[in-house]
Amino acid sequence: MSRQWDQGFYKLSPEERRKILTQQYDLTPEEGHYLTEHESRLGNELVENYITDYALPEGVLTNLVVNGKRYTVPMVVEEPSVIAAANNGAKRVANSGGFQATNRPRMLTGQVVLENVQDPQKIIELVEKEQATLLQVANAAHPSMEKRGGGAKKITCREAGQFISVDVYVDVCQAMGANTVNTMAEAVAHWFREQGYDVLTAILSNYALDSLQTVTCEVAFADLATKTMSGEVVAQRIADMSSLAAVDVYRAVTNNKGIMNGIDAALIASGNDWRAIESGAHAYASQNGSYRGLSTWRLTNTGLTGELTLPMPVGVVGGSIGLNELTRINYKISQIKTARELAAVVVSLGLAQNLAALRALATTGIQAGHMQLQYRSLALSVGASPVEVDKLVGSFSKQTHVDQEVAKKMLNEIRKESSNE
Repeated sequence: MSRQWDQGFYKLSPEERRKILTQQYDLTPEEGHYLTEHESRLGNELVENYITDYALPEGVLTNLVVNGKRYTVPMVVEEPSVIAAANNGAKRVANSGGFQATNRPRMLTGQVVLENVQDPQKIIELVEKEQATLLQVANAAHPSMEKRGGGAKKITCREAGQFISVDVYVDVCQAMGANTVNTMAEAVAHWFREQGYDVLTAILSNYALDSLQTVTCEVAFADLATKTMSGEVVAQRIADMSSLAAVDVYRAVTNNKGIMNGIDAALIASGNDWRAIESGAHAYASQNGSYRGLSTWRLTNTGLTGELTLPMPVGVVGGSIGLNELTRINYKISQIKTARELAAVVVSLGLAQNLAALRALATTGIQAGHMQLQYRSLALSVGASPVEVDKLVGSFSKQTHVDQEVAKKMLNEIRKESSNE
């Protein structure tokens, strides 16, 4: 099949691109109309080869208490159980006083990587000697950041195998800061080239160890108990699973995925680069040489204490944040004003998400809560109307096994019963 249209596809209008795709891949008129119906001017400005907007559901986490302040946090996610679990965990922690978040300095790192270095010690001494000059070079590349009280603050040097990484630490104030750091790193790279050094690359690192955010919480036994299991037993089982995630990579990966369920959803809603946070989080989980669970839960005399630390280089300005109308609305809903506040809220949400998942695992099992929400998705996938969904979900819960074929048959039965009434 010829694909000559690949060349110069980016030069076409969205309408022309959709027309080509419709013809090339035999899309129905209804499918073509759907693509057109969901296009936006902003989408075409943001991405190359734009054809339409892909929508995800947005909900809110309520009653998340961080440092004594109660938040409503918008979350964008397609997985049915994520927001429900986050609300469950946040409510239990709120009953015991909420989350406490530390207030730490926040900087991003830009790497200027040198290669073919004959004498690494010479580079280290050069960076120390020319520290003031290098900072001036970096800040001159983006003077507005320094005027706001931020900018390049220090420059260090380290060996990375056969390479030398000159690391530029930048306070990006309230911004996400990727473009700022890249601009400064490239300016420093140019300085090194002028000194005769070979520069391999100059770019931001997403491993933001100078933007760590720690949150802690306490949960009373009473807020962990179920009808059939005491809070003490639940707390012990959660602490044991935390210990398991510290030594078993299979459990650690799933534990951390659950944490990032909530964090990613909040970051998308806030307009932040959730992929950068994901990569930094998983690198942080491996910082000691083996992949481990990011959260820690410990038993106390009165309940359970939880702690979570993550690199969280987020921003409340920059990137697409100011361009997206829904993102602006989301900040009005959350009332989050600063990057540090956003970091504290997002990491607290991740720990709330983790608590809900571990409590479910420790008691009824993860499927009990998941399946009620998954059943709704299954009902919709077989064509149930909003009125039929509740009836169908109720019927699913009485079955030992439900798949799409079974769901279709049950929906037909419900419709037959309705027609006979």
